[in-house]
Amino acid sequence: MNPRPIRTRLRIAAAIALLPVLALTGCGSGDTPGTAPAGAQASPAPADDPVAAVRKVDSVAALLPADVRAAGTLRVGSSIGFPPGAYYPDGQDKPPAGQDIDLADAVAKVLGVELERQDASFETILPALGSGKYDVGTGNFGVTTERLKAIDFVTYINDGQGFAVKTGNTALGEKVTDLTQLCGQTIGTGAGTTFEATLTARKGVCAKAGKKPYEVKVYSENAATLTALQQGRIDVIMSTINGLRHQAAQPASRTTFLGEFHRLDVGFAFAKGSPLTRAFQAAVNELIKDGVYARILEKWGTSASAIDTSRINPPEHAPER
Repeated sequence: MNPRPIRTRLRIAAAIALLPVLALTGCGSGDTPGTAPAGAQASPAPADDPVAAVRKVDSVAALLPADVRAAGTLRVGSSIGFPPGAYYPDGQDKPPAGQDIDLADAVAKVLGVELERQDASFETILPALGSGKYDVGTGNFGVTTERLKAIDFVTYINDGQGFAVKTGNTALGEKVTDLTQLCGQTIGTGAGTTFEATLTARKGVCAKAGKKPYEVKVYSENAATLTALQQGRIDVIMSTINGLRHQAAQPASRTTFLGEFHRLDVGFAFAKGSPLTRAFQAAVNELIKDGVYARILEKWGTSASAIDTSRINPPEHAPER
């Protein structure tokens, strides 16, 4: 298969207006490529290439609809945000890299199809699946109860929600386990995400605890959120577990990860009723079985988020509190 994706660069809109059922249920958020501060995004990709050895598996490819097998291509709406999920290493002149990129490419090789990847802003992909613009969407999309009303998922990892602060800030302790710890703080997060939804839905917890409410500032780019933290305009970031953990490992980011808050399954996204889900599930499980899946996660430092088996439309995990 041709590894070079079709790349249509789209600027992320500053104002977001989406279908209500999709507006506040994302798990990650996309960035405009090349905007991250030093150390946060534009770093070289690991050299290991587990995808290179993947071959077509005829029994799995047979699960694809006949017209897809005949065409040999799938249109992918891909949100390119920040590592380890999907990002542009060393600037915009190279193809995107990351865990989501490798997993999608490996699944495509198992299925014997080529991906026509189009860069798209995070918040536009799910509505576009319903309109038929894309066959599948990637972008660290978390599986939520609301989203399952309109979208089908094939899971490939378990990520979720976490917090980070500027290194040296000890006001929240070593880990955030309850939102009342955030009372009086200013929280930065991504627009149209599960993080924004969680913070909005539970904003009353501070009043119940007799504390000053927290303030939420929403950004359309991860880079802007990180800059706001470094400049003191926000106190804490709420974002993906794996993204914040990776970010904190980069000295230039000057951030400290405050642990996992709420885990969510993450999956490839499809229009409701898509005939592609069984084939994708079988392809992910094939990669798990032959060890390529584990090598991809090891490459990107996300092994702690591995799943044992791919599922179609699992129920949302309930918070553990």
